[in-house]
Amino acid sequence: MTGASGDPVLIIGTERSGSNLLRLILDAHSRIAVPHPPHFMRFLSPVVADYGDLAVEPNRRRLVRDTLALLDRHIHPWPHPIDADRVVATARPTLFGVVDAVYDQYREAEGKARWGCKSTFMVDHVDEVLADRPGARFIWLVREPYDVTASAKRSVFGYCHPYRMAQLWRTQQERAQAALDRWGPGVVHLLRYEDLVLEPEQQLKELCAFLGEDFEPGMLRHHDSAAARRTASLSESWSRAGQPIGRDRIGSHRTGLTDNERLLVDRATGPMKERLGYPVDRLAGQIDEPSPLSVAARSALTRCEVEYRSLRKDDNHRLRIARDLHVRGLHLRFLARRALGIPRTTRTD
Repeated sequence: MTGASGDPVLIIGTERSGSNLLRLILDAHSRIAVPHPPHFMRFLSPVVADYGDLAVEPNRRRLVRDTLALLDRHIHPWPHPIDADRVVATARPTLFGVVDAVYDQYREAEGKARWGCKSTFMVDHVDEVLADRPGARFIWLVREPYDVTASAKRSVFGYCHPYRMAQLWRTQQERAQAALDRWGPGVVHLLRYEDLVLEPEQQLKELCAFLGEDFEPGMLRHHDSAAARRTASLSESWSRAGQPIGRDRIGSHRTGLTDNERLLVDRATGPMKERLGYPVDRLAGQIDEPSPLSVAARSALTRCEVEYRSLRKDDNHRLRIARDLHVRGLHLRFLARRALGIPRTTRTD
């Protein structure tokens, strides 16, 4: 069964849930190209109003310029150049239209039929994507929040504090559940990380059937690819990308979280966690919510430790800092223009 569709495949959910693993597995398919995501929608959607009517070519060109500037600072550089003029000419007049045009050039350069995106933050943009690409398919990847928060404690990606990460997990699962409820299992496919690593071939066959693609055994050898080795070399947070599918990360929270942190996670995730088939400790309802001040202080301390380790061990830490400064600049420009009441139509930059 080879799918005729060239529609995109998008992984949604929460970071630290195995999305890099799933990205590389999908990328190993002969018809699907899944680069590491620059998170275009996440970073640009808060400021897209600043570009005005994207049906107007100069406005669209400004957006494409800033989109590709973000790509230039991407923490996982793409191997193929993107033609800005071609993006301007082919993009539909929406932010996702521009993103689609950029990814489509990558797909073409890879010689594949459809592209994929593993920016789990796309969970906030399901309706926008489907308005532009009704045939898009979403893989809702979910993982036990204990293990998600344990992983985030040591990662530069996401909140380092388990309680804050658990709150994000709950919010994003609720949004994914809402998308599944609205669009149905023909559009949104729920995949548990634990099921994927315990029975990978069966789960991937079901996933391929959902996507309208043939299952390919090479998907189970994703770790042999140059893309996997490259990912593993760039950041300590991605070090497992070059390894085969393994079940050893199930239960990693046993050494990564304290008993109190597990209770805090359960307090934050509660009914959503149970709905997804993960047990909740009943003692969680008896503990107090941590004070914002204590959470902020602990978050700052842990973040400093994580950043220091990244500075020493990650090859892409300079790109990450450059990207973050670029994004902050875009957001500050937007806020300044709004505060000064500068109309979008007067832009000349």
